[in-house]
Amino acid sequence: MSLAWGREVPGDSLIRAPLAVAAQTQREGAKFGIDVALCRSQADVRRGINVANYEMLEHFDPAAFAGVVLDESSILKSYTGSVRNEIISAFGSTPYRLACTATPAPNDYMELGNHCEFLGVMSRVEMLSMFFVHDSGKTQDWRLKGHAEDEFWKWVCSWAVMLRRPSDLGHSDEGFILPELRWREHLVPSDVGSAGLLFDIGEPTLHERRALRRASIGARVARAVELWRAEPDRQWLFWCDLNDEANAIQAAVPGCVQVSGSDERVDKETRLLGFAESKVRVLVTKPRIGGFGMNWQACDRMAFVGLSDSYEALYQCVRRCWRFGQKNHVEVHIVTADGEGAVLHNVKRKERDAEEMARAMIEHMKAESIRVLRGTERTIMEYERDEAHGEGWTVHLGDCIEVVREMPDDSIDFSVFSPPFASLYTYSNSERDMGNCEDDEAFMDHFKFLVAELYRVVKRGRLVSFHCMNLPSSKTRDGVIGLKDFRGDLIRVFLAAGWIYHSEVCIWKDPVTAMQRTKALGLLHKQIRKDSSMSRQGIPDYVVTMRKPGVNASPISHTADEFPVSLWQKWASPIWDDIQPGDVLSAREAREEKDERHLCCLQLEVIKRCIGLWSNPGDLVLSPFCGVGSEGYVSIEYGRRFVGVELKRSYWEQACANLKTAALNRKQTSLFA
Repeated sequence: MSLAWGREVPGDSLIRAPLAVAAQTQREGAKFGIDVALCRSQADVRRGINVANYEMLEHFDPAAFAGVVLDESSILKSYTGSVRNEIISAFGSTPYRLACTATPAPNDYMELGNHCEFLGVMSRVEMLSMFFVHDSGKTQDWRLKGHAEDEFWKWVCSWAVMLRRPSDLGHSDEGFILPELRWREHLVPSDVGSAGLLFDIGEPTLHERRALRRASIGARVARAVELWRAEPDRQWLFWCDLNDEANAIQAAVPGCVQVSGSDERVDKETRLLGFAESKVRVLVTKPRIGGFGMNWQACDRMAFVGLSDSYEALYQCVRRCWRFGQKNHVEVHIVTADGEGAVLHNVKRKERDAEEMARAMIEHMKAESIRVLRGTERTIMEYERDEAHGEGWTVHLGDCIEVVREMPDDSIDFSVFSPPFASLYTYSNSERDMGNCEDDEAFMDHFKFLVAELYRVVKRGRLVSFHCMNLPSSKTRDGVIGLKDFRGDLIRVFLAAGWIYHSEVCIWKDPVTAMQRTKALGLLHKQIRKDSSMSRQGIPDYVVTMRKPGVNASPISHTADEFPVSLWQKWASPIWDDIQPGDVLSAREAREEKDERHLCCLQLEVIKRCIGLWSNPGDLVLSPFCGVGSEGYVSIEYGRRFVGVELKRSYWEQACANLKTAALNRKQTSLFA
């Protein structure tokens, strides 16, 4: 497929492939009459199709190619890996891009995001913001929004095609029916683990399994060799994870050739290709060395001398032999120690999950096939304007800068909001979204326009409060591990626009909770033992309040009953240590399972204190980043009027619903007071 695709590219193309697969691709091309140049550097490149190993990327000029193919594109799996970043960056301007993989890991959303970013359809961050929500408490976990599931897979199928057989596109499967695949599981006895115990203690831990794996090498190798001796005339492939396993197999099987990680690149290539040509009759290697890309249809017997929990590794290894072109039934032997637990069962479960995901993609693909063939376009959220009104509130759907620009001068009594954190929380893929920016500088350039409009619409002597935190920097994104003074940058933008730095409160956050959620290096206790020069304190939240110069024409006064000394002393503290992280509007909503959640709601108690301190009943409160309406909900609850702006329709609709609820609750409270 990659060769046929490369032949259609109007210009030179480059196929990137794993070790030995590059040379194999050249040989496959000869079968179809397609000339392929095997290249070590740019100097070897010829007109047409060229192929090179991934390891040689730095020896080529990506700008010289009109097309690029990633063979075994699961190399993009590591979304923070340097190889992934290098590939996406190097070929970001290449007009024609193709990614091919037999194991797309459809339940690995990060891998799908990396593929669509490589193809230039959408960035991984944009994909996550559009279809996923981040609410599990773990930064690496993203949940596909329930209501977006069908649309997500339809979108994937607009730039990806998943095929298992020709019938997936409505064609005949004649000539593509694979011979039978037979699984054989072999358990060898082990005296390690539960030895000396009266009862079985259940599934072993990872550490215990590793101990079992090493202690049972002799028994497992002996069983694998017995399998070979039963059919010595066939070509055999042994998969191992440990060097001791591979060395023992090589020593026990005459003529067995081993390919190990320490071998020279040329030697690896020669031996792997020799097995493909049946010059080598018995091969032993590791999945990470020979498990990707090789065509070994001549072999129909393989044995795993032990098994990891990786479904991808098992799938790829089996597919080296059980693939189109195989003429015999393939036997796969799994040899494990009896104390290791249901390893094969776990891998087969993962296989069923992946098959179900593949089935869902293919079902969507059938309906979308015509649109697939017409190509893809970069997806950007369509800009919309709308507004809704209720008793004491108005919420605009639109760009906050554009909407606030339409408001009269000196019309807002107080503003409270939480701005999108630059490069941290992205709510949409709209170009108008401030959080949807390349770097902090771009965010601040965008944010300045809003600050200027706020200065115009807020009344003299009145205030604006914004909730924020300093941002952690990462090695991958920023080049260093540390902190960025986001709070200070926001303050400086306000000062430059003429605001007065009025007040600030630090909101305490539990560093243990932050450590469990983010796994930040500086908060891990083990870092204290390893090197505490990289240890740090947790990152608190802040509420920073700015004041517009001038005299306040409507003093904000409180009676002693409304504001006793004890309450004032509590609120006047520069540190609020009693704010509950879960006290957010979304936590109070009665939602169906598939309803959407807002990513970063501001705590209601924080909003209550700001509004209580710095506004009068009946005042008009503004939130330019309305979200699901948290600031409006509290404003209505405490007798203020509210105007909000939200860019994303789903949040806007939820905000409208929440404000209707707030107004109804206040009316009922007044009725029965």
